[in-house]
Amino acid sequence: MSLLDRLLHRVPVPEGSVGTLEAQEEVLVAAPLREGHLVATRLGLWVPGDAGPRRLDWHLVSKATWDGAALELVVAEVTGQAGRAVLLADAERHSYALERPGKLPQVVQQRVTSSIRSTHHKALPGGGAWFVQRAVPGRDGVVLQVRVDRGTDAEVVADIAASVAEQLPR
Repeated sequence: MSLLDRLLHRVPVPEGSVGTLEAQEEVLVAAPLREGHLVATRLGLWVPGDAGPRRLDWHLVSKATWDGAALELVVAEVTGQAGRAVLLADAERHSYALERPGKLPQVVQQRVTSSIRSTHHKALPGGGAWFVQRAVPGRDGVVLQVRVDRGTDAEVVADIAASVAEQLPR
């Protein structure tokens, strides 16, 4: 690490632990795994994978918990669009045993929770849906994300989501 990097508090990026970083994608912290590293940036968490490292964007991490040994993540995928609302479903669960966690668990928790501007659960026949307004790092404004509960008619939720999104400021 160069003197300039140390003076500017730049975090070194472990070799092979990230793909191509975007211009504004500052590295915040890195932590070693048994094989590879987790690297938190302003835009997301880089995780190792079979095809190489990939970034889990903060606004798609539904849940992050730390039990003192492992970082547990629930990651959503976009399943559709309803007007200006984004429809999501929880798709992946990951568990990462950190050898030396350092500040990574705190940074992950802070990044996930700070992206949430508001949450509301709407009860509907058969279940309901979560309406979450989130900031997306690197973009202005917020996005309305809607996650449908099991047993709930997704088309009904999509209609409600589109209507709600139209009422929100742009």
